[in-house]
Amino acid sequence: MSDVIEKPAELSPVPGDPARRECFIPTPCVQNHASFIAPLPGGDLGCVWFGGTQEGIPDISVHFSRLPAGETRWTQAERLSDDPTRSEQNPLLFTTPSGTLWLLWTAQRGGNQDTALIRRRISEDGGRSWGPIETLIPEKPGFGTFIRSPIVVNTRGEWLLPIWRCTKPPAGAWTGDLDTSSVLISADEGKSWREVEVPGSTGCVHMSIVRQGTRLIAFYRSRWADHVYRSVSEDEGHSWSAPEPTVLPNNNSSVMAIALASGAIALCYNESSAADATGRRLSLYDDIGGEEEPAAAPAAGRAAFWGAPRAPLTLALSEDGGLTWPHRRNLEVGDGYCMTNNSKDRLNREFSYPSLCQAADGTLEVAYTYWRQAIKHVRVTEEWIRSGAQ
Repeated sequence: MSDVIEKPAELSPVPGDPARRECFIPTPCVQNHASFIAPLPGGDLGCVWFGGTQEGIPDISVHFSRLPAGETRWTQAERLSDDPTRSEQNPLLFTTPSGTLWLLWTAQRGGNQDTALIRRRISEDGGRSWGPIETLIPEKPGFGTFIRSPIVVNTRGEWLLPIWRCTKPPAGAWTGDLDTSSVLISADEGKSWREVEVPGSTGCVHMSIVRQGTRLIAFYRSRWADHVYRSVSEDEGHSWSAPEPTVLPNNNSSVMAIALASGAIALCYNESSAADATGRRLSLYDDIGGEEEPAAAPAAGRAAFWGAPRAPLTLALSEDGGLTWPHRRNLEVGDGYCMTNNSKDRLNREFSYPSLCQAADGTLEVAYTYWRQAIKHVRVTEEWIRSGAQ
């Protein structure tokens, strides 16, 4: 049994670092990835993630656990989706202004993200029971629709859902070379949506939106594995500037940002890029195979870079809207080996796909992938980041 699984599930102080508490969320799955942590109606903490054998295989489903308010142990995982024909991935939670809880996730055929659609379940009791599975955004010819980051409600009361289009190239399987970002906007509480494309966003995905005063600022993962990118909206998300690189590196893995009560922005990411890679994968799904192989070269422009190390995992703070990040502290360090997604043989050693939220008492709750074997939960404070700045 892996030392990851043997560690206790109770949220406890870390020896030598008492300001940090951590645990692993119970799961029955071989592979666990892409967690999303958020407060639930009523005061509990909720976490969803995808679990199964391996990303892209149809036994991948959405799982859910809760940490009851005032307690230190997460509940046993509950499976909330089970489509035997699709890999169901990237779940997120959203509490609507009226207090209902939405669960959204993607569903794709094999390793073909260009076939992805978005599904939904709704809970009226804070996630204790769930309504039927519905299709929110159907599969569309030529591209799939993917999600990762929270829905944001703007000052007009509109809901903003960041998405990216996984576009299939003219030849070969999807590789990410042509992915672009958009925002879906709903003015009727999710009954209908219109799309606002982010200009110049090819290669910029996982759009994470935060508010800074009258502006909305978005941060992006880079398919090129070079930098975290940033863009701005001055009109509540109805238009966006083209993404530009920040000073932070990116390794073509997920990032997430939140606005803190102090006014700072916290961003969790891997402090690495293609410049740190010792090898390169053909694609994200090259070890499960498929009907089509990726094309030898991208149809146009740059090629997505897969295989840059997914470590260290770092928390950073900015006080100027994401232009500079003077405060950084590592949550995990290691070699971040991710040249395979194989969890059955415990070959993957990535720390990745962070999700974070701020509790009412100011603490930061972070959940992330630990070696694709488990979901780790860490509780720290803003001062913890500042006091250990690198």
